[in-house]
Order: sequence, then structure tokens, then C-alpha cells
Amino acid sequence: MRKILTRYFPLIPVAAVLLLSIFSHSCANTTQAPRGGLKDTIPPVLVKVYPKSGATGVPVKGAKIEFTFNEYVVVKEPKSIYLSPPQKKSPKFKIKGKSVIVYFEEDLLPDLTYTLDVTGAIADNNEGNFFPGFTTVFSTGEAIDSMFITGSVYDCNDLKPIKGATVMLYKDHRDSAVFLQRPVASARTDDWGYFAIRNIEDTLYRAYAIVDGNANNIYDPDEDRVAFIDSLVRPVNVVGDSIPELMKYDMKDTLGCLSRHSDLSFNVFREKPSKQLLMNKKRTGDRSAYISFMAPGARIDSLWFKGFPPEKVITEFNIPNDSLLLWINDSRRMPDTLHLYVKYWKTDSLGVLQPVTENFPLVDENRPKGRTRREVTHEDTTCVINLEATPENFSHDGIIMEFNDPPFLGYFDSLSFKSINPKQVEQKEMFTIERDSLNLRRYIITPQVKIQEGYDYVFKVPHRVFKDINGHWNDSTDVKVSLPKDEALSSFTLNLTGVNEKYIVQMLDERKSKILREYVIDSDKSLLFPYLKKGKYCIRITEDINRNGIVDTGDLLKHRQPEKVKFLKKDDKDAIEIPERSEIEQALDVLKFMKDN
Repeated sequence: MRKILTRYFPLIPVAAVLLLSIFSHSCANTTQAPRGGLKDTIPPVLVKVYPKSGATGVPVKGAKIEFTFNEYVVVKEPKSIYLSPPQKKSPKFKIKGKSVIVYFEEDLLPDLTYTLDVTGAIADNNEGNFFPGFTTVFSTGEAIDSMFITGSVYDCNDLKPIKGATVMLYKDHRDSAVFLQRPVASARTDDWGYFAIRNIEDTLYRAYAIVDGNANNIYDPDEDRVAFIDSLVRPVNVVGDSIPELMKYDMKDTLGCLSRHSDLSFNVFREKPSKQLLMNKKRTGDRSAYISFMAPGARIDSLWFKGFPPEKVITEFNIPNDSLLLWINDSRRMPDTLHLYVKYWKTDSLGVLQPVTENFPLVDENRPKGRTRREVTHEDTTCVINLEATPENFSHDGIIMEFNDPPFLGYFDSLSFKSINPKQVEQKEMFTIERDSLNLRRYIITPQVKIQEGYDYVFKVPHRVFKDINGHWNDSTDVKVSLPKDEALSSFTLNLTGVNEKYIVQMLDERKSKILREYVIDSDKSLLFPYLKKGKYCIRITEDINRNGIVDTGDLLKHRQPEKVKFLKKDDKDAIEIPERSEIEQALDVLKFMKDN
């Protein structure tokens, strides 16, 4: 035995080093992710909540809610930690081991049920997999309120769901409550614009939704968008463990998310600003300028430029009356600085409209000192006319003629319009010309002949026909247009019945971002939407209650909802698919359509 030990003893230190090396590699630092292998796609699992959900008697001072997970986590979206009813200050948090501890800088209120939602806030530490979400409920009193109410929030113009809107309930039914107080219960909408306000008292509420710009849970008219329910609401649903509306869904689960029932539906709008003042002013040319106001419906008693009679000033308001274009109709040389005086009604520090007179110096920034003759462009000395005609809308919209500056003199009889048939035979055609009632520089030319495929149409403005207020004559210009010749194009005809009000009917692109064609109707009509490329289109119908031809917003204090908008649906989708080389017709009872939910 002694011989054996003597023989192998020198090898023992070497073996120990080898074993230690092998052992050290197999016990790698567990705080570092191993190299290679499958990527972790599993979200954190909540293993404990303290105090447990449903706890009562939670102290009003120093309350903390601890969420413990099966792995290390981080708070990626602190704003998604949401307490209802909300406090002035948002909840705070700290990380301790595998736990997220949420605490409150303000005392809780006594005898009140609270919910704390952490959906979309927490993710695992390594791969950033988001925890699906959880709402815990607790009470500072002896009981937990048990009712809940659900709903959806949409934009009033395109009816798209709004993510992150705050839905608020008030026991105080006065109109001023939403401006002055935080709600007694609230929730935020998910990706589908859906919300569930749970564990609330069985009573009557005023219900509002706001897109809360500064996250203070109070409606600020000059910053936020708002929606409201016309009548008082009362919850009829009782909280339970297996109710689909209270479950946390993967936002990619379309069928699951759409299957949830909504008790309430909000259409969010932006109110007209509550304060009125002249915000912007700029000199746009030698004899032109513009001013704009904070709120629509600006009330101007008088305005004038120093050194020029008031009757020499030409004005043009836009439709909302919050922007005004100005021109001086005078041939004299204009000074480098024009002094504009405006007497209008402005909101004072107490929120009351009062008449004021303000002076605004307008400097011609485009007139550098010592400007030489060579620096003057051709456009500077020309009455500029823009002609516009698009093939797809030519038969519907005609030709648009718009001046950069108002024309002072015009020989309309000199304008010409002709057709050219496929054999290149020209024919003089009749047309009408009408000035736009809302834009004194814009004229609409309407052909008095049937527009035919294969024909070209030319509208011409000869040289020196119009003279603008700057004393400049126009150059000759023309526009040539013909109907689209692509045989793959399609058409869509909408046959409308039950038209008992004035409606605005519009075709939009699939994204609802561009109006392709518009009709304003007040009787049964067949509306043609021709020359459509293969693709998806949206038909928007707006109830024009005040018959002014535009979509009007709502008014919270006057309890006036925004004008009702609906989209024609196909297979529960807003977009209608148009194939190639097709003529599609669809009948619609407008009265029934606008009344259906």
C-alpha cells in the first residue's frame, strides 16, 4: 500500500487541478445567459401577490402591493401600472429580487375598493418577454365592490379603436366634475380600444373617455380629446373568475379580443378650444398676409392696414372661421413693414370674451434690402393661375382654376374649352364657370357636354386675360385631360334609399387617410365611383345635421355629440374589395343603416 501511494502521490496535485477545472466550467455563473441554445420566448409567470387579490382592511398609509414572479423581471412601461381610482401622483415601484413592489406616494382613501393593473408593464430580465397582465383588487374597508362595466373607444372620424384612452366614471353627475375632479373608477383601453372597469359600486355614474395628454386623469379641453355617454349608466355585470371580458388576452388573438362584449361605446372628438386669441400672423407677399386664431368662430369687428382705407382690404375666411387671408387692393408701392390693426373678441384672464384692438407689424421677409432687378423672378411679376383636372374625377369635379392672389380684372369670355375626338377632330364646347363661395381665388369650370372615353379635353386661359391685385397680368396656360383608358379599371355604384336628411358620402382609400370622391346628398340617389384600380376602399357616410357640408365636432357642456359617422361594412370589415374589370352595385337603406348599432 505504501508503495502504491509513493508511486502515485506526485500525480494527485495534477488530478486535483484537472478536476477543479472541469468542475469550474460545469458551474458557470448563473447570472449570465448560456451561449447557444433556444431563445427564451416564455413570459414571466406570476407566483404570488401580497396582499392577495381580494384582500380587505388594507391600510390607507404606507400600503404596498408585491408581485413575485418565477424569474427576474424589469418594469419596462411604468405608465402601464395603473391604479383605479387614480391618485394625483402615479404609483411608484421598486425591484426586489424576483418581485416588483408597487407603492403609493399619497394615502389611500378609507372604505374604498381599489384595482391595480400591471398589464403591459412588466417583462423578463433577459429577453424582454412581456408578462401578459394581471389586475389585483383590494379594499381599505371591510368589503369588495363586485360590479363591472365594459366598452370600446373609437375615433369619431375614422372609427378606429383608440389605444391608451382613459375611461372614467363619476358619482358626481354635474357637468363640471370631469374638469375638476378625478374619477371614482377608471381604466385604460387596450390595443383594440377595449376596457373593463371592474370591482365598482352598484350605482349610477356619468361616463367619459379622454385621450389624456398629460396623464393627470382630469379633462383639459385645450389638450385632450373627449367622449361622453348621453345618459347615466349603471353596471349590470358581476365580477367572476371565468368571465371572458375580464380575462387578459394576447392582443394578436383577433377572435378572442373581438368576441368580448361592450356595454358602452365612445366616439372621441376634439372640442373647439375654449380660449380665443389671435395666435399667428405672417406676411406672405408684397400685398398679402394671413392671421389665424386659437378657436373657430373668430369674431372680428374691424381690421385695417395703417395708411390704407379699409375698403382696400380683401379678406377670405376659411370654413371654421379660424384663419383669415388678407390682400391690399392698392397699386401703390408697399412699405417694407405693413402695420395691421385688428379689433376682435379675445378671451381675458377670467375666461370672458372682451373686445380688444391689437397691432401686428408684418415685415416682408422675401424682400431683401438692395434687391436687384435680376433677383426678381418671373412669378414675382405674373398673375399666377393654377389649373387642375384629374382623369379619375374629371367628369365629377370638372376643372379647378385657382389664383395665387385675387384677380382684380378678368375677361372670362376669352376662356376656351374644346374636345378632340379619336380622329383628332376638334370641337368647341360649352362650359360654365362659378366662383367657390368659400375661396374667392378658386373657380370651378364645369363642361356642358357629356364626357366620353377616348376623347381629349383642353381648357385654355389666353395671355393677359386676368390682372391680379398686384397689377400683374397672367401668362397663357392650359390643361389637357381625358378619361382613364385602362381596361382593368372597375366601378362601384351605391344605390341609396331612405335619405331623409343631408348626408356626406365619401370614398376613401383603405387607410382612411385620403378622400377619393365626395357627394353631398339630401334625397335618394345612385352614386357612381368610377375608374377604380384593384384594391380596397372605404365608404364613409356622415349625418350632416346642420347641413353645412362638413363633419362637425361635439360639445361636452352642450351635450352635443360629434356628427354621426358610419362605414359601409363587408364581412364585418370597413374596407370593400374591388376586383379588376368589374361593375359592382350595392343598395343601401340609409335611414336603417345609420340607426343600426
